[in-house]
Amino acid sequence: MDILVPIIIVGVVALGIAGVIAHYVYERRRREAFQVLAKRLGMRYSPHKNYALADRYAFLDKLRQGDKRYAYNILEGDYGGHPVQVFDYHYQTYSRNSKGHRQTHHHYLSVFVLLHDAFFPELHIYPENFFTRMGQSLGFSSLSISFESNEFSRSFVVRCDDKRFAYDICHTRMMELLLQDRKLSLEIEGNCVAIDFERRLKPHEIEPRLQQLIAIRNQFPEYLYRR
Repeated sequence: MDILVPIIIVGVVALGIAGVIAHYVYERRRREAFQVLAKRLGMRYSPHKNYALADRYAFLDKLRQGDKRYAYNILEGDYGGHPVQVFDYHYQTYSRNSKGHRQTHHHYLSVFVLLHDAFFPELHIYPENFFTRMGQSLGFSSLSISFESNEFSRSFVVRCDDKRFAYDICHTRMMELLLQDRKLSLEIEGNCVAIDFERRLKPHEIEPRLQQLIAIRNQFPEYLYRR
């Protein structure tokens, strides 16, 4: 037994070191893949933590959660005729375990932001889930705006103080587009259109999501830009 304890300790330490090395290698390969992608798309790339960017977009709901918020692995430039930014995003929250000890939880997102020449009211479109359905069953119908498409209304929650704007955005073609990806989360506010994902996307997934963001923007009625 006296010999077994040191062996276990050495094994645990070795596993910890192996985990650190594996993480380092993964992150290095991820950065290299982003560099290749940036060069191919003609965009700029920065792997460094950027707290200012997190503050700049803090008006977006998903980006003002928790603390120690920062962006990194940042791609920016022109794509599809629009200025865009793509980045990994980190924030952390805390909880207490049964013994009262504080635990730190790290959260990671992939965020895509498109900037346009308009200033729109805040609008959120995100997937329907158990909690939103429960709220509606309890009479909190104001949580979501209803649309003629029952399928769309069952699949997504749409929240906006300006219902006319929500109806302008969620026209038939837009609803058909969004129904192709029922896990999509979309936020519009000011001159930003943003989609986000509750995980860090792999580099080969970035361009298809950029194309998706451009497709969403291209469904915005042009008369909204002439008001």
